[in-house]
Amino acid sequence: MDTSRSAPDRQRDYVLRTVEERGIRFVRLWFTDVQGFLKSFAITPAELEVALAEGLSFDGTSIDGFSRVSEADMLARPDPATFQILPWRRGGDTARMFCDIVTPDGAPFPGDPRHVLRRNLERAAELGYSFYVGPELEYFYFADAGPEPKVLDRGGYFDLTPLDVAQEYRRDTILALEKLGIPVEFSHHEVSPSQHELDLRYTDALTMADNLVTTRLAVKEVAMEHGIYATFMPKPLERYDGSGLHLHLSLFQGDENAFHEGSDPYGLSKVARGFIAGLLHHAGEITAVTNQWVNSYKRLVGGFDAPIYETWARNDQTALVRVPTTKRGKIDSTRIEYRSPDPACNPYLAFSVILAAGLAGVENAYELPPEMGEDVLTMSAGERTAAGIRRLPANLADALRAMESSELVRAALGDHVFEWFLRNKHREWRDYQQHVSRFELEEYLPVL
Repeated sequence: MDTSRSAPDRQRDYVLRTVEERGIRFVRLWFTDVQGFLKSFAITPAELEVALAEGLSFDGTSIDGFSRVSEADMLARPDPATFQILPWRRGGDTARMFCDIVTPDGAPFPGDPRHVLRRNLERAAELGYSFYVGPELEYFYFADAGPEPKVLDRGGYFDLTPLDVAQEYRRDTILALEKLGIPVEFSHHEVSPSQHELDLRYTDALTMADNLVTTRLAVKEVAMEHGIYATFMPKPLERYDGSGLHLHLSLFQGDENAFHEGSDPYGLSKVARGFIAGLLHHAGEITAVTNQWVNSYKRLVGGFDAPIYETWARNDQTALVRVPTTKRGKIDSTRIEYRSPDPACNPYLAFSVILAAGLAGVENAYELPPEMGEDVLTMSAGERTAAGIRRLPANLADALRAMESSELVRAALGDHVFEWFLRNKHREWRDYQQHVSRFELEEYLPVL
């Protein structure tokens, strides 16, 4: 190997060589809009060398949250480290690369969610930290995408055949993800009918954000091949648990887990305690980003396995922040679990605000409140208030109000994304307020 060449140069050479040797006919260039929807355009191998060197231009005014008309031209610059051949394309003749979006003069575009996360990771690096994430991704399989969800099974948590008829779909998805370089640690049927979970092996936050975007597409592609529909909608079934994106988080300093402290009764370092305190202190402010849809708040309600109060605990599934038990001798696995996000968030933005909140707690030495388990659910509202326990925002409007006044979220997202996000989500809330639901028609029309 030519060690005299830089890593990006070697990656670029690998991409060009692989495309030629494997007979790749199309390379898809991927990026997301501010809401997290995947965008793509395809180029042929003849354009690849120019794309890698200079980027390719596109009209940014056509992408939600990107440019104004006066700033139409954008460049998509492929990241050769993300090159993978798409396994669901017959013949294996199509590959993909994630792109960083830049302006014509080469400056990072502030509306690019991938750049937002890069910027927050650079700030963590300045403090000496690397940020790692391991997600538990929940989703549903339905017969189709119609407005009446049709479940495929009546299975429950960890159920196997005959109740879990979707084993083959999960298996094919895992095989596709492995071909894409995305290892899956666990997969199983979740608690609700037709609900499933994939646990991805932890890695650095930028790679994981790319992996989550890829995994959502892979799940949907494999489902489509089987003639069914997969959805990451947070709460598609009224009387059952919704889908969460439980995030296992850790900070490292070099090769050492900055969250571990052997002498602490919880195994948590001062850094870990500060990070948890930061998440709890800023939870309300960041919830509009981690739970960005009207439907997200149908999941964050009492009676289901989802957090509603800003508490932490070791082994309580209802806590917002959970501290999983660390296996003996596995200090690198010391981590915390943030349980409110849902799988329909934009992972680049969600990881950005989560990291910013945690680092604020570390830098400013926030005091960690006492551990609070399931007892919080039986306390009266007055008792919770006296104990300083706050509820997560109850709906999107509450979450937007908390976000609007947050300097932390504005700094994490940057002015461009912060202001566009708020405008877009206020519009979504206004549309929802004007909607007359089936509940209202069935409840009130016959009697009023």
